[in-house]
Amino acid sequence: MKILSVFILFFGAFSALSQFQNVQLPLPKKATYFYSQVEPSIYINPKNTDEIIAGSVMNDYYYSADGGATWKSKSIESKWGVNGDPCMLIDTLGRYYYFHLSNINDQALIGGMVCQRSDVLKGKFKYEGHTAVNGKFHDKQWAVVNPYNNHIYMSWTQFDAYDSEDPKDFSHIVFSKSEDGGITWSDLKQISKSPGDCRDNDQTAEGAVPAVGPNGEIYVVWSRNDSLWFNVSFDAGETWMEKESFVMTQPMGWVIDIPGIFRCNGLPVTACDKSNSKNRGTLYLNWADQRNGVDNTDIWLLKSTDQGKTWSEPKRVNNDDSNHHQFLTWMTIDQTNGYLYFVFYDRRESDKTMTDVYLAWSKDGGETIENIKISESPFKPNPKIFFGDYTNISVHAGIIRPIWTRLHEGKITLHTALISQKDLDNK
Repeated sequence: MKILSVFILFFGAFSALSQFQNVQLPLPKKATYFYSQVEPSIYINPKNTDEIIAGSVMNDYYYSADGGATWKSKSIESKWGVNGDPCMLIDTLGRYYYFHLSNINDQALIGGMVCQRSDVLKGKFKYEGHTAVNGKFHDKQWAVVNPYNNHIYMSWTQFDAYDSEDPKDFSHIVFSKSEDGGITWSDLKQISKSPGDCRDNDQTAEGAVPAVGPNGEIYVVWSRNDSLWFNVSFDAGETWMEKESFVMTQPMGWVIDIPGIFRCNGLPVTACDKSNSKNRGTLYLNWADQRNGVDNTDIWLLKSTDQGKTWSEPKRVNNDDSNHHQFLTWMTIDQTNGYLYFVFYDRRESDKTMTDVYLAWSKDGGETIENIKISESPFKPNPKIFFGDYTNISVHAGIIRPIWTRLHEGKITLHTALISQKDLDNK
């Protein structure tokens, strides 16, 4: 009996230690609840990992000066309007960026993309720039900073007319860059030759996430027509391949049905290793699809060691055998050592809709991938409540900060977890 009691005490202590501390980010006082704390973005300051910024729909800004243990929040405004899809960046000069969609005169998506910059952590966004207004609709942007010169590269979808069924209306992937800290932006360049439709569905060109290589090359991958497509620029975005190249099929397309989720996608995330590791220059691609069945969504990884000319066979990131759903993935690289990290929702322990959050990581360029649950408890989503289109994660020097949305007591809430690579090595 005494031995059993000791075992129970030991096992209970181990279980408690096996959980990572989850931290809830505070809702801004002026936030509009229904459109708040979904589609989060997070970024660790590479010069000071105690400083972390985050954003969420519609116009929420969060900042932490203690590595994410505590947070403050506020709502931001813009003369071009704020319409969600936040993307956060910090450049090597310590400038803080918040990218978002526009909303001019209550016309959502019309005014191009907006970049706001603050030179202080608490988010006094004094500087604003936006891409040219051309009368078209602009959606789902993402941006990356070139650490060698602090130039910013951004890619997104341009619609002739959003949600149009007219066969004469098309969607394309476009690109723009800023060389002055986000104040001015270059003229748009169309980097997809084959158009998609405008239905915001599987046949639409969506999900363009740029990545910078160690020689300043710019990579972009996106989804269209149940496939993944690739383009690259070797001269800072001035010229691109004349036509995008086919990477591989994305079975069942990028629009994914997940029970209990308002909507879901498997759009790709692109990242390139700029570290001094043996995998320096390797290009990675992460996405979700249903090649194993509509009841078994999985997370995938692809890599290229020759700047996108050829690609490996796809490798499954989630290591379960449950035939359940994993979805809404994001990937990043710790550029101090080349380690890969992924965050995604996971139902391997559920027969229905109860949902956990998992972290996956690889120390060897994706050859071996480990998984661990990072949410303290599962949650049950509500299909009538908008849940957003992505999660996010930032890692630097072994400091790991994922960010995700969950439904807690009937309300949307936003969370991160305090994790280090040392924690993972000790599990």
